[in-house]
Amino acid sequence: MAEDTQNTDTQAEGLAALGAISADAPVSEAPAAPAEPKIDNLGRSYATGRRKDAAARVWVKRGTGQVTINGRKLEVYFARPVLQMILAQPFDATERTGEFDVIATVRGGGLSGQAGAVRHGISRALTLFEPGLRPVLKAGGFLTRDSRVVERKKYGKAKARRSFQFSKR
Repeated sequence: MAEDTQNTDTQAEGLAALGAISADAPVSEAPAAPAEPKIDNLGRSYATGRRKDAAARVWVKRGTGQVTINGRKLEVYFARPVLQMILAQPFDATERTGEFDVIATVRGGGLSGQAGAVRHGISRALTLFEPGLRPVLKAGGFLTRDSRVVERKKYGKAKARRSFQFSKR
């Protein structure tokens, strides 16, 4: 047993001589410094969200809970309640409903993809505004970009996978 301890001490000294580790310092990770909020001089955080073919530029700032998308109110742009609920999910998960104003410009895709893109952008902007919210949003899956896109059409096919109708005669 004494030989084993002596052998490991010799190995540690040999590694210390190589500069890999120090012989007397414990091997441990340095604690991660808390992330700094990224807020511009107007008090906003900016992030980009994407879903399908839609891309949303989102600014989040402290306010009364107003959501403006392409210059229109949330209820006008996303008339379906399901789409409005999608945009409210990051605020509900972090218990910050009504505390932030959202200004977003979104292009491409359909309404469902645009709602997903704005939600992704809101989540990313919230993590930049308050870095402490990241674990909650990450656990809810709001920071993961949904990479599913429409499959392209192949030559010799009617659509992406559908073949032309077969005719025996």
